[in-house]
Amino acid sequence: MSRSTSLAPLGERNFAWYFSSRLVNTLGVMMANIALTFAVLDIDGRAIAIGYVLAAHTIPMILLLLWGGVLADRFPRALVLQVSNVASALSQGVIAYLVLSGRAELWMIVVLTAFHGAVSAASMPAMAGMVPQLVPRESLQQANALLSLTRNGLMVLGPSLGAFLVVTVGPGWALAVDALTWALAALLLLPMQIPPRAPRAEATSTWVDLREGWTFFRSVTWLWAVVLGFSALNMIHNGALFTLGPVVAEDTIGRQAWGFVLSAEAAGLLLMAVILLRFRLERPLLWGMAAIALNALPMLMLGIDPVVVALVAAAFIGGMGIEVFSLGWNLAMQENVDDDMLSRASSYDMLGSFIAMPVGQLAWGPLGLAFGNERVLVASGVAYVVICGLVLCSRSVRTLPRAPVEPAAATVSP
Repeated sequence: MSRSTSLAPLGERNFAWYFSSRLVNTLGVMMANIALTFAVLDIDGRAIAIGYVLAAHTIPMILLLLWGGVLADRFPRALVLQVSNVASALSQGVIAYLVLSGRAELWMIVVLTAFHGAVSAASMPAMAGMVPQLVPRESLQQANALLSLTRNGLMVLGPSLGAFLVVTVGPGWALAVDALTWALAALLLLPMQIPPRAPRAEATSTWVDLREGWTFFRSVTWLWAVVLGFSALNMIHNGALFTLGPVVAEDTIGRQAWGFVLSAEAAGLLLMAVILLRFRLERPLLWGMAAIALNALPMLMLGIDPVVVALVAAAFIGGMGIEVFSLGWNLAMQENVDDDMLSRASSYDMLGSFIAMPVGQLAWGPLGLAFGNERVLVASGVAYVVICGLVLCSRSVRTLPRAPVEPAAATVSP
């Protein structure tokens, strides 16, 4: 695959504007995460206060995801994203004003963050359905890889830039910059000219739309099998690496080395995104589920023998596996789910994948105390691989092919 083919999606006018919007938006989000954490610590120095704010964002997002999918399938997705971006700009702008003026209280941050989480419930399913409307089908892999490449790169740059702003001008100004990026992201979507989707044969209620989404979800074996597997995989990943990982690292390799491990994962994501720009991924779920099993390596290494070099290598390989699955899953959804169902199917996917994450965050600490952190990490790694294997037992997962290209039906920017 030539370099020009790899970058072909950027030649599509609509995708280029969408790509620019996502680039600006992602940079702001990556900066805001660290800025909000330190803003909360300045207001209330307890770790539990950060937990309140994180939960305030997550809970409404999970509760409203299904309705967000209905919204994105009913209305133009670009419009849903524009409204969501403006609403996010307002909420982040108000938080920035409260922090800068010294009037911020914890309950105010919690309420505004909850509003932002509710807005995210609408924007995430809309984003999941956008790319097939912007590029021809034969360019889907490159379009997704380009978006992933920028996201992974900003995972490295964004937090560092956010920390720099926090240290130099304070968290309030860093949050103000994030608010501006949301507003700019909305403006960058305005030039897109996407042909309207075919109107529905008849108007339906929200509950009918939700029921149609659920019927579709449970009727597609590869879809519910992978989502069910990832409900457990995300629970294990969050519990083992994000809860027990820092504790074990602090007692063994140290905080700075743990930072190297996390950076290595981001580097693996980045490198694999570059590779997948040039090589076509066939059997997206077979290779995706096989590759994501590599994410068990850091858990096993941390539990068995935490050596910095080995852990960094394991995290790098795990990050590459995550990126293969991420692209494979996007292709499976975008090529095999009809446009009028894509956002609702994605909302059921997100709900199923996210819902057990708090269980891992809350349960793995007590499990570590009861059985030993190292034993729980090793058991988590083994369970992770076993679950990936069980998902691959589904023939529909193993054999799902790339959809054939139909140039006549491809969506091309005007």
